[in-house]
Formats: sequence, C-alpha cells, structure tokens
Amino acid sequence: MANTHSSVATGPARVDGLDLLRLAAVAAVVFYHYGFWGPAAQGISQVALPALARYAQYGFLGVPVFFIISGFVIAYSAEGRTVIGFGIARFARIYPTFLLCLTLTSVVILLLGGSNFDISLPQWLANLFIFAPALGQPYVDGAYWSLVIEVIFYGWFALCLACGLIPKRIDAIILIWLGVTFANELTIDAPAFEKIFMADDSGFFAVGLLFYEHYRGRRDSRLYALLVLAMGTSIFQAVHKLERLGVHTGGDFNPMIVAGICIVSIALVFWATRVRNVPFPKGVILAAGGITYPLYLLHMQLGYVLLLALAPDRYIGLCTALTVSGVVALSWLVWRYAEYPLHIWTKTRMTQYAAGIGLRSRIGADPTGQAATL
Repeated sequence: MANTHSSVATGPARVDGLDLLRLAAVAAVVFYHYGFWGPAAQGISQVALPALARYAQYGFLGVPVFFIISGFVIAYSAEGRTVIGFGIARFARIYPTFLLCLTLTSVVILLLGGSNFDISLPQWLANLFIFAPALGQPYVDGAYWSLVIEVIFYGWFALCLACGLIPKRIDAIILIWLGVTFANELTIDAPAFEKIFMADDSGFFAVGLLFYEHYRGRRDSRLYALLVLAMGTSIFQAVHKLERLGVHTGGDFNPMIVAGICIVSIALVFWATRVRNVPFPKGVILAAGGITYPLYLLHMQLGYVLLLALAPDRYIGLCTALTVSGVVALSWLVWRYAEYPLHIWTKTRMTQYAAGIGLRSRIGADPTGQAATL
C-alpha cells in the first residue's frame, strides 16, 4: 500500500494524525484476516477466531482508509517535485521495503509452510514486479493486491503531473475519473477496465486528493460539491463490493454498517488533516506510522505460517495473540533498522543518477538537486 503507509514528512510540516489513522487502519485489516478471512477464503480454520467473525468481517474497510490517506499524501509529497523526483520518491519509499518483506515471507513459507502453504522460485520472481498475476503467478501474500492499486494510482498521478495538469486541472481530472468509474460500474463492469482506472476504489483516492486541496487553504463551492460526489462514490463502491465479497467468503454483510463505517472513516481522515498537534510523544507517532507498511506486508501470509507452526488446536486465542505480537515486533524491527536506511540509500542513488543525466528532481533546482539561483 502508500506508500499509503509512508510518512508525510516531505512537506513543511507533518500531519501526525494520519500516522495514527494508518495504524488504526492496518489494525482493522489484521483483525479482518485473523478474525474472519482465514477459514472464509482459504479454508484453514486455525487462522481465524470464529467468535469474532461477525465484527472482524468489516475490517476489510481498513484498506479504503489507506486509499484516502494515499490521495492526500501523494498530492502532498508531489509539491515542489518534478515528475522524476516524484517517481524516485515513491519508488524509494515503497520498493526496498516491499522487496525485504516479500523475501522474509518467502523464506518463512519455504521453511515452515508445510502442507498448507508453498512457494516456488518463479512465484517469487514474478512478485518482484508486484503485478504477479499478470505474469501468471499468484501473490506471495494476498494483501499485495492493494499495492497494485496504489502503483496504478501513482502511474496516473505521475502522468497528470508530467502533463502539467496537477494541481491546475485537479477538479476536471476527478470529475472525469468519477464519470469513468460510474460508466464502468453501471454498465460493462469489466475487470480489466476496473483495474486500469481503479473503478472499485477511485472515490476514496479522490476524497484524499480533495482533502489536500482543502488542507492547502482552498474554500469554494466547487470543492465541496466534488467532495460530496467523491464521498458518495466511495460509499457506493464499498457497498458494491459486498456482493462479490459475500460470494467469495460466504459472509453476510450489512450495507448500512459498511456505509456508516465509510462515513466515519472519511470524517476521521478529514479531522486528522485539520489537527496540528496530537497529544502523543513524537517518537510514538513516528513508530505508529513507521510500522504500518511492513506490518501490512508481513501480517497475513507470514503470520498464518507462523500461527500454524504453533499447532494452535487447543489454544487458538493465545497462539493468535503470540503470532500477531511477533509480527508486530518484526515489523518494528524492519522499520527501525532497515526501512529508513534502504529508503535513503535508494533515493540518494537514484537522484544522483538522474542528476548525472541532467534530470531535475525538484522544481527550481539544478540537476544536482541544489536550489536554482537568479
């Protein structure tokens, strides 16, 4: 996912509330995977707590929260950057950590997967490109599907940035995007079209983009009208997914609950962008936001393998708690000791290479990244 999971540290000020919301969103997804998804979608009863299923089944709505935050963060992080700088920043933030977590998960599956999970070298190689199913291989971890959506969003955003359409034509872009979404959802509902234009999730990204416009100080009736349209689209999309999700998992979802969770989630993200000071130590906030991305990448498949290795036939609750705690600890280690150094090294090397061939990363900077002078 961001990186929806990345810090908003590239601008002049942090938006600390978003770090806490990211952690809450990933906690909802973990709750979903350990309280509902295991037996529902994978037929492995030991990787879920049935007593929690009626509540945990709504945890999938943590992912749309990431998409809203991503819309905000990507617009925020693009300020002052060229399309080259934007691409470098996104790649450096997402890919090194993804590669590390992909490899960690693969090794654990290889060593402990047993008869329930397996992995092959072609599968690992295909997952290096993130879009593994397009290469005829399954994801190493099913949670990677949302990362594909994120990367597609980055691609479209970069294209609009390169064409000079952002932020000048952001209203037209969103209006056309939502129109394309409804054209697909209410007519052909084609899977390929859906993926290319993110027609299942566009409303959430649009809400985030518009929240950033508001954050920058914009106040006009067109902004509010587009926000209402984007919010309505996001709720429609969340409810529209329930039919397929119900068929896939056998779950009985209440559309009113889904709509209510979407409204509350959108309101919380907006609140987070308005609150300047969060009453928590900065270190806690940094850690909360920092572990989110590795935790999202590691919690499911790697966690399932570890949980089954504990043979939790009698003490499923205790084994699940130990597994989730272990994955959280591993995610903290990845964030604390690997993610930042990998990010900085990758970003520095790519920026230096771009400068070497005369490509600017910052607007108003020379190719070496120094501020231009008159």
